[in-house]
Amino acid sequence: MKFQIEDITVYFPYDNIYPEQYSYMVELKRALDAKGHCLLEMPTGTGKTIALLSLITSFPLGSSARLLALGLSSRKNLCINPAVVSAENRDSVDAAVGSLQRAGKDGARISWHAIWCNLQMLWFTVTNIYLIQKLLGLFQKRCSGSLWLFFDEAHNIDNVCIEALSVSVRRQTLEGATRNISRMSQEIERFKATDAGKLRAEYNRLVEGLAQRGNLPIGDTWLSNPALPEDILKEAVPGNIRRAEHFLSVLRRLVQYIKSRLQSENFEKESPVSFVASLNQQVGLDQKTLKFCYDRLHSLMMTLEITDTDEFLSIQTICDFATLVGTYARGFSIIIEPYDERMPHIPDPILQLSCHDASLAIRPLFERFQTVVITSGTLSPIDLYPRLLNFNPVVCRSFTMSFTRDCICPMVLTRGSDQLPVSTKYDMRSDPGVARNYGRLLLEMVSVVPDGIVCFFVSYSYMDAIVNTWNETGILKDIMQHKLVFIETQDVVETTLALDNYRKACDCGRGAVFFSVARGKVAEGIDFDRHYGRLVIMYGVPFQYTLSKILLARLEYLRDTFQIKEGEFLTFDALRQAAQCVGRVIRSKADYGMMIFADKRYSRHDKRSKLPGWILSHLRDAYLNLSTDMALHIAREFLRKMAQPYDKTSASGKRTLLSQEDVEKMSNAGADETVHLEKLYSELDEINVEEKIKIEEVAKIRALHTAKLEEARVLSARLHQLREQRIACLQKEIHAIRSMPGYAGNDTAVGNDQLVERIIEEDKGSAMGVYGADDAAEDDEEDDSETGHGGRWSSGSDDGGGEYPAYDDDSGSVDSDAYRRPSPTSFTILGLSLVCLCLVV
Repeated sequence: MKFQIEDITVYFPYDNIYPEQYSYMVELKRALDAKGHCLLEMPTGTGKTIALLSLITSFPLGSSARLLALGLSSRKNLCINPAVVSAENRDSVDAAVGSLQRAGKDGARISWHAIWCNLQMLWFTVTNIYLIQKLLGLFQKRCSGSLWLFFDEAHNIDNVCIEALSVSVRRQTLEGATRNISRMSQEIERFKATDAGKLRAEYNRLVEGLAQRGNLPIGDTWLSNPALPEDILKEAVPGNIRRAEHFLSVLRRLVQYIKSRLQSENFEKESPVSFVASLNQQVGLDQKTLKFCYDRLHSLMMTLEITDTDEFLSIQTICDFATLVGTYARGFSIIIEPYDERMPHIPDPILQLSCHDASLAIRPLFERFQTVVITSGTLSPIDLYPRLLNFNPVVCRSFTMSFTRDCICPMVLTRGSDQLPVSTKYDMRSDPGVARNYGRLLLEMVSVVPDGIVCFFVSYSYMDAIVNTWNETGILKDIMQHKLVFIETQDVVETTLALDNYRKACDCGRGAVFFSVARGKVAEGIDFDRHYGRLVIMYGVPFQYTLSKILLARLEYLRDTFQIKEGEFLTFDALRQAAQCVGRVIRSKADYGMMIFADKRYSRHDKRSKLPGWILSHLRDAYLNLSTDMALHIAREFLRKMAQPYDKTSASGKRTLLSQEDVEKMSNAGADETVHLEKLYSELDEINVEEKIKIEEVAKIRALHTAKLEEARVLSARLHQLREQRIACLQKEIHAIRSMPGYAGNDTAVGNDQLVERIIEEDKGSAMGVYGADDAAEDDEEDDSETGHGGRWSSGSDDGGGEYPAYDDDSGSVDSDAYRRPSPTSFTILGLSLVCLCLVV
């Protein structure tokens, strides 16, 4: 079908489309138009990937432009050469591909197709965060437009980023690095004797800079550089590692120093800055030298034409460690553990450079790609990802799932048939009652649920312990009476064979049970759709090992840097893993399945609320706090309901399948809504401009009023001081008159004396009244903000006969001559004084 999303014509490969697919493409287009990054959570089984591809392939790139896109995968999946396909592990595949690439440079031994001869680095790639960063330089040379990057199934993208920048070094690694150094030393001596010109050319290139004028070939090994920024690549390599033999001497000292640190018998933790300072003090290696180790090693390996790179993994690990330590001062911790805490009796020293900040790895991608899309079916709570990755998405949306019927049935089981609580908490997991109730739950379900059942455990150790318990008590034997049992192991080959046999058992109608582990291979990438998975049981809450020193260091960093609490992050991480596990059984809307969260902690709101919305919408109150008997009853009712004939084209099914006409109506309605919104936004902008002008005017008036009020306070205080001084002078004069002979016996003088005292008291009251009026003005500041106090200060006197200083509103100053003019009170006092003097005479 073909439909419009604003100005884009979208070509969709099916006749109908889900409403959430249409909404997904609308939000994705908004992010691409806004040229920003986005987070999109779309429920599993709703066609997220096809909606993504339909939009980005329909996005116009010009009339004559062709879309250039690259899907990254492993070399083992992409290369068809028999020698590469038959390789046992990834490192052997990388070495074989590198050998083919070098052999094909002359074009004689291997006939490359013309287009792949130019784009061979696009053909053989590894899905790696820093490989994508380095490939960007190659894309920019071929593409003049914008670049987009899409991460699908990116629910654990923060863990991928951290693993990309974390390095572990053991004794075996150091022994292998020593052998690699010896072999490279022999190769250098051979080149000195046969082809010394290559070593001189390499030295000259390193003097100019690692990537000066593109002299250094950009091979796939070069692209796997862990962390170097572009500005460092343009610098000259430090002089102490330019010559090959000097560089090997530096590596020997570094390996010897790490060996000495691994001899510690106590747990140690330090920052990269402290580690580099200790390294510089003891063996004389500074930060800049360490920063260039990784790229200097690959330059030397290309010069020496070393093709079996899988044999040099140990020295590459050491140089990777050195580069990261020299590059980053924050966001990392160096942890040295003399043994594994779970097996303290076995000495196993390990030095780990642990990255705590996922944003360090993905920040270059956010900066260099115009749009980075992170999408998955499990991103809840979605607001935590911008904090973990330290970016601001322009679109952050979580979609709901439209159902034609209630095809999923999530339940929370908190207790067994004997009403004992069930949980995988550390203090309860060894309880025989918990193991018995977990076993009885599975035994009851295999007798009711047809076809396949998948069980996820919190760890391999717990799965081994509970399976052994079931085997000893006979529960496992009873389960196998109904269905066959297959178990995931840490061996990839064994797990693959177990999955194949599990599917065969389901296909033939026998039914089967598959035991798996959260965070394992099966939980991350294997689908149990249709009859392969009618029920999934999540035994416990898959928290990480909380006593891990690396996890504790990361939690401390998240708390101090991003203000993310330890409990918040642990719950978020555990619930997204649980949601990823239970989502394996629903891969389409025509599918159906049940989900049982078997742990009493899921009944708590703080845990349950972090599940995706498409699960919470079906998790009714009646499905919470269940016992085994209640869960069995709900399962029977649900399966009976799902067994009824299902027709997608029925009246109820049309609500979740949109035809082309329905989409066109939605597009037209969306266009009208867009026009209406634009009109509202325009009116809102005009209102905002007017309000802004009014606010500025009010602010100016308030500022002027505040200034005048402050001046009034100063003048009032000065006036009060002058009145006090004048009253003191009058009292001094009256005291002098009273001291004159014959004053006390004169009745007229006594009457005048009382009159003078009454005038002084009135004068004092007048002064206090003026001062108090100014204080009251402070309380009425808001009411007087528009009128000001100019009227009060324009008056010359008050009722008490006091004189106000003249205030000039224009100049903001006080007329000092006003203080020199005599007041009526002064004339009154002077007249009374003369009368008293005459009477005395």
